[in-house]
Amino acid sequence: MLNIKVVCVGKIREKALKELIAEYEKRISKYAKIEIIELDDEKIPQNASTTTEEQIKIIESNRILEKLEKYSNNNTNVILLDLKGKEYSSVEFSQKIDSIQTYSSSNIIFVIGGSLGMSQELLDYSKDKICFSKMTFPHQLMRLFLLEQIFRAFKILNNESYHK
Repeated sequence: MLNIKVVCVGKIREKALKELIAEYEKRISKYAKIEIIELDDEKIPQNASTTTEEQIKIIESNRILEKLEKYSNNNTNVILLDLKGKEYSSVEFSQKIDSIQTYSSSNIIFVIGGSLGMSQELLDYSKDKICFSKMTFPHQLMRLFLLEQIFRAFKILNNESYHK
């Protein structure tokens, strides 16, 4: 069975969003083992300087890198969500997951950085980057979008109707 971890910065506080995320975790668990690892985010001061923002990005990225070192090995495919990553259709994304689990690994770690993005060191950690849209979304919503697309990918791979 495929093992999927989602390493993300920030905690979900909105009840409705928590419930939706939990629902998709439950749906995905039919197809794969799924675990969400939440990391603390740094408070961004109002009118923060570029230097301060870069420091925050590095602190948050270092937290992610610590988790990647703990949870990944040579048999883990790490995929960063990044605006400069490759865009996929839902079918292409499902094919990517299928290819990983068939030819590469039984472990995938998706990484959602903080609201300021990721440090260059973290961006260099993995050559595999995906972009959901050129639009900007709150990183809490990206967690829901990612889980929904993972679930949709399994439905596609199993030739199951999504809306049943």
